[in-house]
Formats: sequence, C-alpha cells, structure tokens
Amino acid sequence: MTARDETTGRDETTGRDETIGTFLEKIAAKTPAPAGGAVAALSGAQAAALIGMVARYTTGPKYADVAQTVERVIRDADELRAECTDLIAADAAAFGSVAAAYALPKDTAEHQAARSAAIAAALVTAAKPPAEVIAAAGRLLDLAEALRPVGNRTVLGDLVAAAEAIRAAAASSRIFVQVNLAGITDTAACERYGEVAGQVDTLLARADTVSAAVRADLLR
Repeated sequence: MTARDETTGRDETTGRDETIGTFLEKIAAKTPAPAGGAVAALSGAQAAALIGMVARYTTGPKYADVAQTVERVIRDADELRAECTDLIAADAAAFGSVAAAYALPKDTAEHQAARSAAIAAALVTAAKPPAEVIAAAGRLLDLAEALRPVGNRTVLGDLVAAAEAIRAAAASSRIFVQVNLAGITDTAACERYGEVAGQVDTLLARADTVSAAVRADLLR
C-alpha cells in the first residue's frame, strides 16, 4: 500500500519485505509519513512475533497439558502479527488522505465548505489505523496473559519485551486517535474512537502486570 506525500510528491511505501534500515530512513526523513502511527503498529507486530516465539518454545511432550492453549496463542499471534504489519501501511495511506484533503482549494466559501467536509471525513479514516492498533493491543495482552503462567521459562523474559512493546503500541496510538478526534465532526465516530482511546489506561496496567509477574518469577 502506498501513501503519497502531497507536499513533496514522494510516495511512501511500507511493504512487508522492506528492510528495517530502509523503513527507519523513511521515518527519519523530513516527510510526514510513515511516522509515529506506523511505529506504533510495528510495535504491535513485534509484540505478536515475540509472543509467537515464546509459544513455539512452549511445545512438545513437556507442555502437553497446555498444548491447546499454546496452539491457540500461536495461531492468534501470527494473525495479529500480519494485522499489525498491514496497519503500518494503512496508517501511512490514511495520512495521505488527510494531506490531500488539506490541499483542496479554499478560495471561495463553497470550496472552504467542501474542504472542511473532506478534512473531517479524512480524519475519521486517519483515526481508524491507530484505533485498530489499540484493539490489537488488547488481544495481544489476552495472549500474553494466557502464556505467562505456562510459558517456557527459558524464554519468558521475551514476554516482558512483548508486554512493553504492547504498551508502546497502545500508548502511542492513543495520542494519534485523540489528535484526529479534535477535528472529527461525525458524532458517532467521535464516540466510537473516544471509547477506544479510553481503554488504553487499562491496557497499560495489564501490560505492567504481565511484566511485573514475569520479573517476579524470573528474579526471585
């Protein structure tokens, strides 16, 4: 998926096969996308990958009693990794829509009204990727919480890294939802996305609980 930066004409592509170095160069560049929203989605994808790894180390005869739980965690973590990866590109594309709306003419009252409506609609679209990252963070925490008491102890420290990545994904995404909400005139969308943003404090507390529980287990 590609988002065009309307100020420079540069295409921003965040493909699945892009190298880490290239992606970081795009973030560091003086262009509006990819930026924080894409990084939040990447944090979610990284958390999903770590959860999947810990779960895969929690397989075999030794873990037969929890095999069903672990299989579910692996399946769902892989799905969430793909979902969050797709949201990296979706965030950049959504920003492109906002930039295009702001670039519309505003020389007449009719143009100004059309431009304002287009901006408001584009902001609804732009709020969607970070809101979906927050939703994914909640599902990732479900998996981390299920895996924590049964996971292979030798890699359980990586679950802390996953929990901290989930925390970053949710906390970062909240500000982008809230910033977009400031310009959204659709009451239903405001309520919907406001509710999503309001869940973040609970998610952060859950992530902290996972991290603290693993540290207490490993460092006792």
